[in-house]
Amino acid sequence: MIVECVPNFSEGRDPVIVAAIGEAVAEVDGVSLLDTTSDADHNRSVLTFAGTPFAVAEAAFHAVRAAAEKIDMSRHAGVHPRIGAGDVVPLVPVDAVTLEECAALARTLGERIWKELGIPVYLYEAAALRPECKRLENVRKLAPTGLPPDFGVGRHATAGASVVGARKFLIAWNINLRTTDLSVARRIAREIRESSGGLPAVKSIGLPLESRGEVQVLVNLVDFERTPLYIVFDAVKERCDALGIEIAGSELIGMIPAAALRSSEGHDLKWQNMRPELVLENRLRDA
Repeated sequence: MIVECVPNFSEGRDPVIVAAIGEAVAEVDGVSLLDTTSDADHNRSVLTFAGTPFAVAEAAFHAVRAAAEKIDMSRHAGVHPRIGAGDVVPLVPVDAVTLEECAALARTLGERIWKELGIPVYLYEAAALRPECKRLENVRKLAPTGLPPDFGVGRHATAGASVVGARKFLIAWNINLRTTDLSVARRIAREIRESSGGLPAVKSIGLPLESRGEVQVLVNLVDFERTPLYIVFDAVKERCDALGIEIAGSELIGMIPAAALRSSEGHDLKWQNMRPELVLENRLRDA
């Protein structure tokens, strides 16, 4: 039985803090830390680890606790949306585990985070108890307006709140554009995302990358079988070509299933960081 966890933490600039969170994961028996990706502009890090279900839930709790001890959200600044130090904690079924079992595990984890750490928790995706919390973007939108957490009340003074859930594989992917015009990235993101009538299974926002003098179309592809990577890339490129803007490249955040790469074989996605160890099956085999 294998579960993957891909938590997002609101720290991408201090390698010491990021390493401490990774160490909290690695200390748990039955879990392998597969990857850590950080972004200074986002001020965010994504960890990927996998193992037996209860060991993964234990490691996720330890990671959120480490983040809460070291990250002060009252001083946090970054372009990526967030509501807490241990911002998003998704559990993903990999082998011999159902999505429903991951959802039950996520609810138990969320309750523990509140009871033991005092951090309020929202449940999302398959673990959601309320329809308005099903989608992560809705939680981010509604939480600041007074939407009560599923566990706890208010906000932790420095750690904010966490969003815990269960979902299928999601490919987090950034397409970077050689322009500083943020309105271009936001327009393209709006046109390609499913909620605006764009591509199925695509969530997208536009963000600035001040350190690079670029902007970014941030993509969360929630079902690569419905919409392969190359379809998304081509949609962005078509719009960039019409505006005379060059694509600087694309970056994978976290890991990717081998099948997602196979479905886009023969297409140049201008990868800037692709390497064999970012393929999930490769790392699981090595681990």
